[in-house]
Amino acid sequence: MSDAIKVGFVPLSAAARGILVVFCDDSLKVGPATAKALGGAVELVKRAATAAAFKGKSGAALDILAPEGVKATRLLVIGAGKAAGLKANDFLKFGGVAASKLAAGTTTMTIMAELPDGAMTSEQAVAIASGLRLRAYKFDRYKTKKKDGEEGGSRAEISLAVGDASVAKKAFTAAGHVVDGVVIARDLVNEPPNVLFPEEFARRASQLRKLGVKVEVLDVKAMQKLGMGALLGVGQGSARPSRTVIMRWDGGRKGEAPVSFVGKGVCFDTGGISIKPAGSMEDMKGDMGGAACVVGLMHALAARKAKANVVGAIGLVENMPDGNAQRPGDIVTSMSGQTIEIINTDAEGRLVLADVLWYVAKKVKPKFMVDLATLTGAIVVALGTEHAGMFSNNDELAERLLAAGMESGDKVWRMPLGPEYDKLIDSQFADMKNTGGRHGGSITAAQFLQRFVDGTPWAHLDIAGTAMGAPKTDINQSWGSGYGVRLLDRLVADHYERK
Repeated sequence: MSDAIKVGFVPLSAAARGILVVFCDDSLKVGPATAKALGGAVELVKRAATAAAFKGKSGAALDILAPEGVKATRLLVIGAGKAAGLKANDFLKFGGVAASKLAAGTTTMTIMAELPDGAMTSEQAVAIASGLRLRAYKFDRYKTKKKDGEEGGSRAEISLAVGDASVAKKAFTAAGHVVDGVVIARDLVNEPPNVLFPEEFARRASQLRKLGVKVEVLDVKAMQKLGMGALLGVGQGSARPSRTVIMRWDGGRKGEAPVSFVGKGVCFDTGGISIKPAGSMEDMKGDMGGAACVVGLMHALAARKAKANVVGAIGLVENMPDGNAQRPGDIVTSMSGQTIEIINTDAEGRLVLADVLWYVAKKVKPKFMVDLATLTGAIVVALGTEHAGMFSNNDELAERLLAAGMESGDKVWRMPLGPEYDKLIDSQFADMKNTGGRHGGSITAAQFLQRFVDGTPWAHLDIAGTAMGAPKTDINQSWGSGYGVRLLDRLVADHYERK
């Protein structure tokens, strides 16, 4: 897997190369090894800070060109704020800030991974390295001509000077695989829909076999045999046949029930017969952000050899409006045997998930399952782009997801479920209808999904506001964010590997 930058680790005593990056607190104090590396430039930093009104606030940067007193082409001072309150996500941000200062062409950079009270921990240094890689990601493979500056730091070599280089290097091996998973998810979301259709998506997911993941691809005939009428109904108007992909990583104890993650993979969503407005319809290439996350997650878990049994399942369809397309008023029979009246063909993601959730609940029998879906615009109205909406039938699972969200930075916010909402999707013609109307739209969508989990501990993450088109951050400048990979990797690591 190619990278925009290459990251390595060296001892704190190593000579700096290229741009020198150091950290200070909100009093401009630096660590002892940093002070030694700066030498006479310590006073230069103080003068420059006064001139630029730099106060050392967390994430703020002071950039000094051709600094006197040090053998560096540039000196970049990054504020760490109050060192006592720093969290892992702050170090991700610091890495992103450093990466944002890389210039075009070949660049070298040395980062002193030290705070005023001494060397950063290996975990903190690894978070900086992860932030560097995440910020440097670009998706420009289809550009044949690039403007000046668009190359960025694509050939940058970055050394993190740390207390124990060997320990940090080992720790970053695992963390680097998680970054790879995020990159895979971003790539999938960013791909154009004429390139990434269900069969091609399934082919790319099948590449996980190289890492020891068992991959099973269900074609239309296989899904018909299983009775997946809800999923197949969505894809019947497309010239591109639908697929379901089941991915199994057996890294835990033999015979132990797995945990499972399910992703909505609508490779392009026109809305079907209930067609969407033309404005921004091109964004619907990202309606498979949930499936992209699951594939990226399975890569991360397998590559770092996670000590857990995990099953990832994705339903892949195109929702198109041809003469064979599903109609409002149609009634379809799901794999569960429950019938569904189609009110709006643009409420299609829940139909895809219904059959995949039932498949997982009945055939995999997991300890729990979490689904991810760019499901409703209503969740964006409710939560904006800072949190994914979380719905769950299990308080313990919900609390674990909330904690993993705070630790990883992929934040979630719990939303309600209840019988008052559930009755809104009752149908006079079938067992249920696929939409409950305008009010509480993300909630009624979750109520719909809950009818297909068969009592399995379950959480639904509505990632419509976080998986694509979210505001750019210190660690993500991409349209596709790769949301969910770090969240779910942390969930697995915290609660199913570190017992």
